[in-house]
Amino acid sequence: MFTVKNHVRGWVVATLSLALGALSVQADGLGKSFKEDFNTLDESHWYISDGWRNGEYQNCLWNRDRVKIANGKLHLQYAPASNGKLDYECAEISTRQRYGYGLYEARIQTDTGSGLNAAFFTYIGPSQGARWDEIDVEILTKDTGMVEFNTYVNGQPKNGTKVPISPSTDQAYHVYSILWTPHKIRWYINGTLVHQTRGNNLPVEPQKIFASHWGTETLVEWMGQFNDLRHPAIMKIDWIAYTRLSDRCQFEESVMCKLRGGD
Repeated sequence: MFTVKNHVRGWVVATLSLALGALSVQADGLGKSFKEDFNTLDESHWYISDGWRNGEYQNCLWNRDRVKIANGKLHLQYAPASNGKLDYECAEISTRQRYGYGLYEARIQTDTGSGLNAAFFTYIGPSQGARWDEIDVEILTKDTGMVEFNTYVNGQPKNGTKVPISPSTDQAYHVYSILWTPHKIRWYINGTLVHQTRGNNLPVEPQKIFASHWGTETLVEWMGQFNDLRHPAIMKIDWIAYTRLSDRCQFEESVMCKLRGGD
């Protein structure tokens, strides 16, 4: 389904050296490389959203009780509310630390459901005292045979596209990877390059890492007509990882190992 780009390795040798020289653009004190396997959920590392929502467009409240660990995987549930202000509850985690240029990865499987969004992304914004920069992997589960990639640069959507995926996201786990350097962003699925953007119109602010599962009844054109649910829809995450550009590959499934030949 996807075409492997033969020039990837050559690009990395040339580009990573340039990227490492540009890291001084971002402040010191950023998060270090890690791989989270979700045998537990360390709340000193992860913040769990609870008791609020992003805006009126969202038809659910974040609820920490919808964030669960089961069999070594993180489950983010979208489900009917047991009580509360809204009819539905949803789930989100984010890192407490900010991260800069590097490789962001997650292994994810979704359920199906029109009007729902299962997202893995980086974000920072005015509430953290920064401009709105964001890099997205979004699975709108109205169509689990498609994945969307996007960025926000100072609050403006840029560089978006849709990519087909097989098997569908509800039938198998897939590894989603974002390689962010000062002059380029590349998105991969299962180690294969599927989308890229380059130039000056890119995010620059260090960002937090998010995983979220939420729904809407108003963003119909984008996310589909919402269908009432009687049982939870679950976004399952096997692991999340971040690798700084200056670091070696951390584990076999990482795109960094393929790009650097494991060195």
